[in-house]
Amino acid sequence: MKAVYLALNQCSVSTTHKCLIAEVWCATRDLPMLQEALRDSSSEAGVSAVAHRIPCRDMPPTLIRTNRFTASFQGIVDAYGVGRYQEVNPAPYTIVTFPFLFAVMFGDVGHGLLMFLFALAMVLTENQPAMRTMQNEIWRTFFGGRYLLLLMGLFSIYTGFIYNECFSRATTIFSSGWSVAAMANQSGWSDEFLAQHAVLTLDPNVTGVFLGPYPFGIDPVWSLAANHLSFLNSFKMKMSIILGVTHMAFGVVLGVFNHVHFGQRHRLLLETLPELTFLLGLFGYLVFLVVYKWLRVSAASAASAPSILIHFINMFLFSRSPTNRPLFLGQEVVQSTLVVLALAMVPVLLLGTPLHLLRRQHRHRSRRSPAGRQEEDKAGLLDSPEVSVNGWGSDEEKAGCPEDEKAAELVPSEVFMHQAIHTIEFCLGCISNTASYLRLWALSLAHAQLSEVLWAMVMRVGLGMGREVGVAAVVLVPVFAAFAVMTVAILLVMEGLSAFLHALRLHWVEFQNKFYSGTGYKLSPFTFAMEDE
Repeated sequence: MKAVYLALNQCSVSTTHKCLIAEVWCATRDLPMLQEALRDSSSEAGVSAVAHRIPCRDMPPTLIRTNRFTASFQGIVDAYGVGRYQEVNPAPYTIVTFPFLFAVMFGDVGHGLLMFLFALAMVLTENQPAMRTMQNEIWRTFFGGRYLLLLMGLFSIYTGFIYNECFSRATTIFSSGWSVAAMANQSGWSDEFLAQHAVLTLDPNVTGVFLGPYPFGIDPVWSLAANHLSFLNSFKMKMSIILGVTHMAFGVVLGVFNHVHFGQRHRLLLETLPELTFLLGLFGYLVFLVVYKWLRVSAASAASAPSILIHFINMFLFSRSPTNRPLFLGQEVVQSTLVVLALAMVPVLLLGTPLHLLRRQHRHRSRRSPAGRQEEDKAGLLDSPEVSVNGWGSDEEKAGCPEDEKAAELVPSEVFMHQAIHTIEFCLGCISNTASYLRLWALSLAHAQLSEVLWAMVMRVGLGMGREVGVAAVVLVPVFAAFAVMTVAILLVMEGLSAFLHALRLHWVEFQNKFYSGTGYKLSPFTFAMEDE
């Protein structure tokens, strides 16, 4: 009753004092339902109620319909900011990218399987009243994000197979691509040699030692290698850069749909194109160097392989290192051209859009008189019922409300300041954001090392305590219990929360700020129904 009267109090009384007028937002697809409800209530009470569509230039609220599966992903986006009306919504892409980036930092088959089974249990029992009415705040948080946890666990299983780690142990699903027997036969390892050398080296240049790459993921022989950590560090660091540059470039490309939809096609040439040129000319070239070196450098020439880091530093210094040979012919010319091209994009980003907007405003003023402008605005409002759908944009030259004519006037100092902030943020952000994606490498390394330490200090000690069956059974019960508790508490909960927060930051700061403003507001319709979590 209070809710009904609160809604009625927001209505205005007509001049005849015989009816109430309510101005509300309603989704277009819900208009037939609204008219049917008004028609049914009018026939019962004997009072007529009608609905009319009126023109308005106010920014409409944002309504994004979600279901049980998409609600948690949309909640991640809305926590950053509610999107403007008809702005590109990052949530559909977040459904894939968020669990994947989380899994890159959390890659382990065993840990991912535990998380997947926990989420699957919540999904299968989601309709039970006991699950929905539980008042524990932590439980409600997990239950609300059950589908997010489900995908996070599933993707972690996938990346765990790539890393070939299951509770820090490597699994031999396929035959290893390295042959110790071939190395021993051709190197003449004697018993004296084996007794004096605790660590042996497998040389891939020896015929028959390296048979080919492992079919899927990391070869299990690397888990026995002394340089296992160095190998994984190099692999994961380069992988993080490739994923980061791809993710950021995808965010810039999504901004194209915003510019086209809101009628800001000048931003395609003055913002999107320079941004892509700057990003891909510098860091896209770094990705190219990584992939090119992977494909071109063989095991025979690995000892004299050039350093990508030295090449990238020399690229900005316009210099060369005599000891660091080029990767391909004409590399110095290509690098110098890309740096000059990227630097040339900075003034285009800084001055292009402000000069275009001020020039367009100058032509607009010179072509129209004040009286003609007022008449045209009035006619446009009365004749265009769909103006609120496609006529509102984010440019400063677009008026938010028809009665505020001064809001449409461009102040040159504000326009240049706004564009300068955007340019500085993007150019410096390309550097800092690319480095920020190295957290994928750091968190993945931390998770793998914590898992390794937990296995070595708990399970390995327990397995070595007793050789007899009875003693081993008695010892392993508390040891496995401690291992299970610490695995859940440290690796699943603490490490999982850490990887979740870092994946959240990568989406908010590095991805969404490339195209998503998040300056809108939600549609809050009047309803008696409780929200279904």
